[in-house]
Amino acid sequence: MNSIIRCVNVNYQYEDGLHNSQIISNLNLEVHQAESLAILGQSGCGKSTLLNLLGAIDKPSSGQIIINNTDLSGLNENQLTKLRAENLGFVYQFHHLLKDFNSLKNVMMPLLIQGMSKSKARQKSVELLTKIGLEHRFNHLPSELSGGERQRVAIARALITKPKCLLADEPTGNLDSQNANEVLNLMIELNQAHDSALIIVTHDEKIAEKMQRVLILENGQFN
Repeated sequence: MNSIIRCVNVNYQYEDGLHNSQIISNLNLEVHQAESLAILGQSGCGKSTLLNLLGAIDKPSSGQIIINNTDLSGLNENQLTKLRAENLGFVYQFHHLLKDFNSLKNVMMPLLIQGMSKSKARQKSVELLTKIGLEHRFNHLPSELSGGERQRVAIARALITKPKCLLADEPTGNLDSQNANEVLNLMIELNQAHDSALIIVTHDEKIAEKMQRVLILENGQFN
């Protein structure tokens, strides 16, 4: 099976001017197509830092990160931006939807940025929002949606470009248990349908149990 993300001896140090803090230490990881993975750990263990590294947002202090057979170390910012847009989707604890755009326009935006025509982007976005049960919310602003609905729109926006991997940082953290379960099942269902990988960082063991594989991050390493 194809490797979507690979980390080889990855280290990440944070410098605040006075101290160097080792956040990630000699970490190795391989994530394959259609695989679901939970990275479990307590607050402050480096989960979000690791997700930023896997998402080509931050650069490691040393080591290799390879996404879809491309080594990130040789890429400039424009190339990294292009790689993220073509290969990765992101979902966060807070939805980060554009507050002045309705649900449909929020989901259309990544396709328009990629150069797709407005009519085709609209068609694809209507299809995906309908599939996830939000056909009655096309014209609603984020402020007019429930927490669960906002997060479903955020997931649709992340997956509309059919990324190779969806990266999710505590995606159900702001939701009640029923909405959290529905949102999690939706991510799993859509990722399986798209044959893409799913990586969730969480402190919640119940979420981790639904993934095919669970890794525990502690002191910057997997235990």
